[in-house]
Amino acid sequence: MAILRSKDVREMDIDEIQKKLGELKAEYAKNISKSSASGVYENPGKIKELKRTIARVLTIMNEKQKET
Repeated sequence: MAILRSKDVREMDIDEIQKKLGELKAEYAKNISKSSASGVYENPGKIKELKRTIARVLTIMNEKQKET
């Protein structure tokens, strides 16, 4: 999945944001479990960027919920 930028997330509505958030969390969990099983992190940069993207999406989602 491509990393979402703030501009892209702000253009979405709440339902789309929640769907993307679920996808991001699933991908993050898959990467963490795969890395934990082998004991070696294949791509730690990807994991870090996923965490940041999840935080970015949650922040924007909270902002949108407060507006309405």
